[in-house]
Amino acid sequence: MKLKRRLMGSWVVGTSAVATLTIIVVMLAMTASIVWGAKDTISWEFLTAAPREGMTEGGIFPAIIGTVLLVLLMSIAGVPAGAITAVYLSEYASQKSIIARSIRFAVNTLAGVPSIVFGLFGLGFFVQFVGGGMDDMFSGGGELRWAQPNILWASLTMALLTLPVVIVSVEEAIKTVPQDLRAGSLALGATKWQTIWKVVLPNSMNGIFTGAILAVSRGAGEVAPILFTGAAYFLPHLPNAISDQFMHLGYHVYIMSTQSTNVDATKGIQYATTLVLLGLTVTLNLSAIILRSRMRARQIH
Repeated sequence: MKLKRRLMGSWVVGTSAVATLTIIVVMLAMTASIVWGAKDTISWEFLTAAPREGMTEGGIFPAIIGTVLLVLLMSIAGVPAGAITAVYLSEYASQKSIIARSIRFAVNTLAGVPSIVFGLFGLGFFVQFVGGGMDDMFSGGGELRWAQPNILWASLTMALLTLPVVIVSVEEAIKTVPQDLRAGSLALGATKWQTIWKVVLPNSMNGIFTGAILAVSRGAGEVAPILFTGAAYFLPHLPNAISDQFMHLGYHVYIMSTQSTNVDATKGIQYATTLVLLGLTVTLNLSAIILRSRMRARQIH
């Protein structure tokens, strides 16, 4: 029996090691391939200049800024909404409540919806319904300012896409807070909301930032939801307002690889843009991880 357990344990450890090594090798191979393909194109001018007509000259600076703005607006809209929903489900709603079960069903359903469906929803709801209503309200329908794709509608669409990830992460983090802390706070005279604000949420910050990191990772690379809601192919200037369209790194790679008249001539641009997108995603994730680590250290001290 002991020999069987040892063999089983060795098999599990070996299988896990092989799977981990495979993932690392594949990741390194992909990164090396992208770096090799981008080495002749990537430059300071490529990172700081605006694109020129034809998209084969100039740089991708507007696409970098557009991607950063999209991620920031998406996080501002999605992370608080996800955290509030998670707090309601874990602290207020009864597990047998029809409302709570309906919310969980909606979250599980949203998690499995293809991203292109979110794009079509954003076009129909945010752009045409909400934006059209705003134009009718403010200008009598004479000026189409909000009833057209822009960075705000694209960000809200991406926030809906990442909402299930945030809700699940925050809810799981809240569940790890010991009930003794809640009971002690209530015994000292604190209200339920004061207990949540002063005890539960500070001890759940790791989960909240984890949800934000996962949302950033997915939101920075998704292209389908922004196809109809805000992304532009050629826009050599930065957006001046949230009602303007924007360039996006992922959409830029998609267009260059599928719509270019000479795909071979744009391969260097494709690889370089992909490398910048990976670097930007890693930078945003590292920023969130560092902030989470500092808050964790502050809580310990």
